[in-house]
Amino acid sequence: MALETVFIQEKLSHQFGNNVLNFEMKRDIFTFEATPATIHEVIRFLKVQEDLNFHFLTDLTGIHFPDNDDEHQFAVVYQLHNWMENIRIRVKTYLPENPELKTITDLFQCANWMEREAWDFFGIHFIGHPQLKRILNMDEMVSFPMRKEFPMEDSGRTDKDDRFFGRTVSNKSTL
Repeated sequence: MALETVFIQEKLSHQFGNNVLNFEMKRDIFTFEATPATIHEVIRFLKVQEDLNFHFLTDLTGIHFPDNDDEHQFAVVYQLHNWMENIRIRVKTYLPENPELKTITDLFQCANWMEREAWDFFGIHFIGHPQLKRILNMDEMVSFPMRKEFPMEDSGRTDKDDRFFGRTVSNKSTL
């Protein structure tokens, strides 16, 4: 029997109650949200349950939503894959202005670099990460360049317009 999204939703809702929400199909991928306090356990549950088998972490990324309310400034998005049934799911969690989240490197070793990248570019701190440090930017860098509070290019350029990339121009210094 094929793994159905209704079955996944029922199992998660039964196990985690109101800590999992907003289930939907989005661009042909079953998507839902989990609270930051339970995201680690939700992902562990998806991995270890024999009737779910989401054993592969395809991707983990951060997103900055500067126009959202204070509790939803950042998101961490996890893409998981069940190879046996060839089903992918997307799990999101939203974080406040100073984003912190428990690492999942104990569940997926490949999360090590993905979490380091989210730290490097968005400043999302993964609690318990074995070596959370810059991975692509210089160690001396004090800002997080993918946050939309920083302009994409220097202010002297006329061929790029930050508004086209979802960024608003502000008077904040770019460090």
